[in-house]
Amino acid sequence: MIPISASLAENFSLVELTNYQVSVTPYFTQWLAEQQVSLALTNTLGHSLFLIGLKPNGELSVCESKFDRCMGLTVANSNTLYMVTRFQIWRLENALAPGQVLESGADRLYLPQMGYTTGVLNIHDVAVDREGSIVFVATRFNCLAKVSQTKNFEPLWHPPFISRIVAPDHCHLNGFALRQGKLAYASSFSQTDTHEGWRQCQRDGGTITDIETNEVVVTGLSMPHSPRIYQNQLWLAQSGTGEFGRIDIQGGKFEPMIFGAGFLRGLAFWGNFAIVGSSKPRHSDFFNDLVLGERLASQSLEPLRGLHIIDLKAGEIAHSLSLEGVQGEIYDVVVLPGVRRPMALSNTDDLQKYVTVGYPCSW
Repeated sequence: MIPISASLAENFSLVELTNYQVSVTPYFTQWLAEQQVSLALTNTLGHSLFLIGLKPNGELSVCESKFDRCMGLTVANSNTLYMVTRFQIWRLENALAPGQVLESGADRLYLPQMGYTTGVLNIHDVAVDREGSIVFVATRFNCLAKVSQTKNFEPLWHPPFISRIVAPDHCHLNGFALRQGKLAYASSFSQTDTHEGWRQCQRDGGTITDIETNEVVVTGLSMPHSPRIYQNQLWLAQSGTGEFGRIDIQGGKFEPMIFGAGFLRGLAFWGNFAIVGSSKPRHSDFFNDLVLGERLASQSLEPLRGLHIIDLKAGEIAHSLSLEGVQGEIYDVVVLPGVRRPMALSNTDDLQKYVTVGYPCSW
């Protein structure tokens, strides 16, 4: 397992921006160009959606759009994103015509077109299932749910250790994995069924539950996030130890692949690579009771706020991106295939000034 240390910052090429600085390791931009992808990531307490791509000259492009408490993010297709905010789920649509490129080189311009008002559910992960329904984790109500046309949400499932669907948060259910578009596994910080009982279990109380059998199949995890099925394996970010790896379902254990020197959360895949988000502590003692804090201290490492691109074949970090001068924590990461320079308008006054028109085909 290969850590990212402070010394690697000397090899980062810097991109200066107005309020913050983005740095990347060598060949990060080359990787984007070779893979023909862009990346999007949410910064929850920083209230930002970051879109990472390439300018026409091949330099790194970073677009920051402001939304209130950005959390879960998913891609329906290269023109449609769904993003969780404080009390809504937004559908963002690309406003550009096929093949249209703006003068800036942007080949996607995402606008919030529709919002589902869910109320404050503390929604974490979100996805679109095989039936086209928007499904999500209603963490405050300890269940998986889907959007409703007439209510704030419609419950779908809750873990076997939760006696009833009720607020507030009992076990910190936060993530789920789909298998062929169907709910497969869910992650939680604990098996507690009491008000914020999970806060006493962050070091080793985490679980993975098989949704189909309704059985807890893995225990002893430390703040697990972002379970994803890829290449017929279940992958996971174990945030409390700063590790990314796979789950051995039969053996009931987590098998770490890399140590990312940060609070890992948010996971996407492309080809033979995994992309995982990484965060710094939200306050000075946040890591103190975690293995992550002990490991950072013992190796004199500074945690990274940004993301890592992991080579799954080599089992090591291939590239990294760091956000400095930015507040908040990375929550989710997605890949935008075939997109070179994505941009988005914030949910602010700018959005009022940009109008798109859908003309009938006969015009």
